[in-house]
Amino acid sequence: MNSPHRPTPDRSPKQTLRRDFAKSAVVGAIAGCSLPRISKGLHAAEKAPTRLRVAFIGVGGRGGGNLASVTKDPGVEAVAICDVDQRRLDAAQKLHPDARQYTDYRKLYEHADDIDAVVVSVPEHSHAFATMPALKLGKHVYCEKPLTHNIAESRAITLAAEQAGVATQMGTQIHANANYHRVVELIQSGAIGDVHETHVWVGRAWGLQNEAYAKQHGDIVYVTEQPSQKMKPPEFLDWDLWLGPAPWRPYHEVYFPGPKWYRWWDFGSGTMSDLGSHWNDLPFWALNLDAPLSVTADGPPPHAELAPASMSATYEYGPRGAMPACRLTWYQGALKPELWEMGKIPQWNSGALFIGSEGMLLSDYGKHLLLPEDQFQNFVPPPETLPVPVSHHQEWLDACRHGTPTGSPFSYAGPLTEANHLGNVAYRTGAPIEWDAKAMRVTNVEAANRFVSRQPRDGWKLEDL
Repeated sequence: MNSPHRPTPDRSPKQTLRRDFAKSAVVGAIAGCSLPRISKGLHAAEKAPTRLRVAFIGVGGRGGGNLASVTKDPGVEAVAICDVDQRRLDAAQKLHPDARQYTDYRKLYEHADDIDAVVVSVPEHSHAFATMPALKLGKHVYCEKPLTHNIAESRAITLAAEQAGVATQMGTQIHANANYHRVVELIQSGAIGDVHETHVWVGRAWGLQNEAYAKQHGDIVYVTEQPSQKMKPPEFLDWDLWLGPAPWRPYHEVYFPGPKWYRWWDFGSGTMSDLGSHWNDLPFWALNLDAPLSVTADGPPPHAELAPASMSATYEYGPRGAMPACRLTWYQGALKPELWEMGKIPQWNSGALFIGSEGMLLSDYGKHLLLPEDQFQNFVPPPETLPVPVSHHQEWLDACRHGTPTGSPFSYAGPLTEANHLGNVAYRTGAPIEWDAKAMRVTNVEAANRFVSRQPRDGWKLEDL
């Protein structure tokens, strides 16, 4: 930050803490733990009973974990469960025998008078369509990451949440851990000076161009086009409902169950938008990022059907308040930052590296380092001003009841999701893109705008839900 209190470079790391940290900490708290943008006041939260009646859309896999975690709260009652997989419904019903059972979430919303809140854990391509009805009905919503399948859906959900004035949370559980909070305090207190450059990398190597990895893990998803062989859907699966708003295609085991669907553009967005929700979350929060000005991506030639295993995307951001313009580069799969390749930083499999004018900070989910380590031997960290929630789920439940903040409200998670998707837009376009966030358009390559939104399948319209 260009603070007038910034010390000269020859002072010790302890002295590099800015005297205006208290102000910075408040800004950070607002950026990372924003109150829901409530245009109608907190009347819904103020009147909410201590007991919360919650509907769960998607109750297997990640959805099963969300169901178990949310219902640990003794004040939560699972009043409705929904899944297109009858096996998962039956398993959830044994745990919650009084809950109504649905395979089509549209039917669930026709009987929503006794529902206070909704947890959405379906595959990515249906996130917006399962979330929008809840917002329109004034229900609190927890939705798994990434918030939506594309940028236009994310913008629509963000605006709908603002209008609804309810408690929202995207499922970025790592946002709630203590390590992320401490990193944000360090960056925003000026521990490493002005940050102009950030690198984020993940070791996950799922997707196209990685046949050896696929074979090693028995992954049948390594194909280069839609399978021509037709398969009959399992008896327990409603394939048409699973497809939802995505283009229709015959059932095949390369798509189902998860995470197989995750690599197909029609259903997911690959590693970029999925793990980007967790890893780009840290610089997004710490540096008060929002919409990038431009994005350039690199990797293997884009494929029409499948997301890549390895790629990179570089985002250019303008100044934000007192924070200077900065560049964020994302790497996935085999790609890593040059400093990592040269062995000049610890070679963690995944990490986020902040490069400042007075040092560097390296973090992963659970730990962080100030670098060079000898420079920071006597460093005294800033006060811990960002409160750490009991859990990501409990933070949302408390917000439903009392109108308190959440760490990843849709007002924050929406722009984060849009930025992550823009990395894929640039990659699939095959050219650098310039972004007009207000107009929600790529301004320099018209063809890129076909990746900003998509027409849902007949019978599915987001605005009709």
